[in-house]
Amino acid sequence: MNVNTEQEFLSVIKEYERVIYKVCYLYTSRNATLNDLYQDVVLNLWRAYPKFRGECKISTWIYRIALNTCISFIRKEKNVPEIVTLTPYESEWMTEEQDSFQLMLKELYYLIGQLGQLDKSIILLYLEEKSYEEISEITGLTVTNVATKLNRIKEKLRKMKKSNE
Repeated sequence: MNVNTEQEFLSVIKEYERVIYKVCYLYTSRNATLNDLYQDVVLNLWRAYPKFRGECKISTWIYRIALNTCISFIRKEKNVPEIVTLTPYESEWMTEEQDSFQLMLKELYYLIGQLGQLDKSIILLYLEEKSYEEISEITGLTVTNVATKLNRIKEKLRKMKKSNE
């Protein structure tokens, strides 16, 4: 790759860093593993970048590679995803309002972490405000199937929340 392509790639990674971390977060349980998985995703993106033809949005392409990398990682490691707890340092900056929001968010991610791989991928994309069409393109499901699965996932999460109360 030439210098311009490298700079372009680095710019894309910087723009989508949060998205990549979020996908990795749902598929791992330890900070060390999270960082390793993030690096694997970026490496796979780097290897595939010259082949990106722009036939879909860059975000769709990134999600597809990130999800496939994470799912492959889980299959190899046979690791059950859990929620990553905040270290004391990370929680120092939170206010009470942020703390309450963070607790709700942690609970949501904990519940999502208990879903199957496909359901987890679909709900993650939904939470990232991807359209049904984009979710369909990323997962390979039909738009109708995405809508049906999302309704079932939401209901499953509601039931899981109620059983945890």
